[in-house]
Amino acid sequence: MAGKREKPEDIVTKLRQVEVLHGQGLSMADAVRQIGISPHTLYRWRKQHGGMNRAQLSRLMDLEKENLRLRRAVSDLTLGKLILTEAAPGQLPSPSRRRKCVEHVRQTLGISERRACRVLGRHRSTQRKPPQGREDEARLTADVIELAREHGRCGCRRAAALLRRAGWQVNHERVARIWRREGLKVPHKQKKRGRLWLNDGSCVRLKPGQPNHVRSCGFVQDRTSDGRACRTLSILDGHAREALMIRVGRRLNSTDVVDALTDLFIQRGPPRFIRSDSGPEFTAQKVRDWIELVGSKTACIEPGSPWENGHCESFNARFRDELLNGEVFCSLREAQILIERWRKHCNMDRPHSALGYRAPAPEVFIPVDRRPTMH
Repeated sequence: MAGKREKPEDIVTKLRQVEVLHGQGLSMADAVRQIGISPHTLYRWRKQHGGMNRAQLSRLMDLEKENLRLRRAVSDLTLGKLILTEAAPGQLPSPSRRRKCVEHVRQTLGISERRACRVLGRHRSTQRKPPQGREDEARLTADVIELAREHGRCGCRRAAALLRRAGWQVNHERVARIWRREGLKVPHKQKKRGRLWLNDGSCVRLKPGQPNHVRSCGFVQDRTSDGRACRTLSILDGHAREALMIRVGRRLNSTDVVDALTDLFIQRGPPRFIRSDSGPEFTAQKVRDWIELVGSKTACIEPGSPWENGHCESFNARFRDELLNGEVFCSLREAQILIERWRKHCNMDRPHSALGYRAPAPEVFIPVDRRPTMH
């Protein structure tokens, strides 16, 4: 009997046997000796299970099990709350950040990886097997950084289009992940502007329907390093988004506008409409007469409504943002060379979102007017 652990049911049975034997006239010591236990064991059993029957004992055991389960549940909830409190607040979209969060919780609270992953909602396979990455990730990252350095104001979608043109089989989502990881700046989107509608339901904004249908003109003001004014005249094909010409000079007036349009008419022919703002360089009578003489029509926008000439305004904004704001022109000749180089890049290399991230004229070569501009 030494070392044998009695079950609660057997203890209750033996206690009732002792009561029966004692009721038959035996002394307590003889009754205890007859069932094979010591008096000390009898007193200990009576203290634990005295006066109980088997049904009451079963109920007590069920209550003890339920109490143990509730205590474990409370302990799990408390530990889960501690894990969530110790984890980083907010969302962790990056897999590497979630992996670091699990390791931090394990080291701080001394819990298992299984418990930490279950509470934080992370699969253990992603925790135990970190991603290895692609073999070409380093080369692609270097090319993305080089594109961002060379074209500082282009976004990840335009960078992805340039990479695909260079031979990479990559989508814009992968480029966007590298873009965010390297801390590159994505330009803010331009706010949308409404069109100007007339009472009859027609729109003042003339939409080009084919090449050489509508040409848009506009001026951009800048200065060289000596503080002198430098003015540019931009002429665009509204349908192809192609920059046909950027004339650079100290002062550009209506005569220069006629001269620039004449050069384009000789190269490309006259368009149906020439759209511009209501500046004196475009509304001069000799400009209107000359445009009417060659068979074209003027389409001047309303004063204070630049969105009616949206193609040219958008181009001039990119022109200023990508070139003028980042270059110091030491002379007028340097400005002419750099602006003409940027115009070629804009036509042949720079992807345009309105054209499905295709360059406006990738196969077209526009000869450069090398005649010096004298004013």
